[in-house]
Amino acid sequence: MSDRASDMRIIDGKAFAAGLRARVGTQVGALKERHGIEPGLAVVLVGENPASEVYVRNKAKQTRAAGMRSFEHRLPPTTSQEALLAMVRQLNDDPDVSGILVQLPLPAQIGADAIIATIDPAKDVDGFHTTNAGLLAVGGDGLVPCTPLGCLMLLKDRLGDLSGARALVLGRSNIVGKPMAHLLVRESCTVTIAHSRTRDLADECRRADILVAAVGRPHMVPGDWIRPGATVIDVGINRIDAGNGKTRLVGDVDFESALPIVAGITPVPGGVGPMTIACLLHNTVLAACRQHGVEVPVA
Repeated sequence: MSDRASDMRIIDGKAFAAGLRARVGTQVGALKERHGIEPGLAVVLVGENPASEVYVRNKAKQTRAAGMRSFEHRLPPTTSQEALLAMVRQLNDDPDVSGILVQLPLPAQIGADAIIATIDPAKDVDGFHTTNAGLLAVGGDGLVPCTPLGCLMLLKDRLGDLSGARALVLGRSNIVGKPMAHLLVRESCTVTIAHSRTRDLADECRRADILVAAVGRPHMVPGDWIRPGATVIDVGINRIDAGNGKTRLVGDVDFESALPIVAGITPVPGGVGPMTIACLLHNTVLAACRQHGVEVPVA
């Protein structure tokens, strides 16, 4: 296969995310000009997890670049659950805050479920609150988790109408797997959820026109598990030994063996990852518009 043919099969999430962020910036500008609305995203970080620190910095930088206000709250690792709950309630009541994101994971003394349950569903831009999960499950109009939403945007950009496609979601987490399945059902796909206890997992994968892998196991899906001409969205971000004391990021799918087989595939890095923050900004604008009773500007 020529390099050009290979390149055409790669779904460039980084480029799509840049375009989405630009559209969000245009929408924010229109909201300010027409309605005097300036969306604001509050991010709360508890502790000093190095990966979380990077995520929070990137979220704040991209929030400001889109013309929105960024509110960062950094709390010590000894913060109690009640103290964090009090901060969330304060942000719920703050009219300048359109969206609230509490960075996970949290220290052991804090229960993530209790924190998520306290966030106002209208400001739950992560889409994790049970109200938003329930709305997604019944076809309602809540806020959708960012990573599955980004996956769906990439699929629709590549394939157009997904109606009738046979889709396999590999992974059943509340953050990616389950909401991804609901989104695909909403697009009239025939959806299967597979997981670690699925029998004949390779055969299930080979039946899929669309494969979304979100299990967190490096190279779990080899190329010969994939149906020729399928479209693959690889959500996995796994750090493995690259030798000489270095590491590298790989997905749940063996990219090199899959590339000659698929019609399209997201790389790791540079595929789904950039979409998550871009969709977070998208959700923040959507939340701000709903809170003020205005339509989302066309961008």
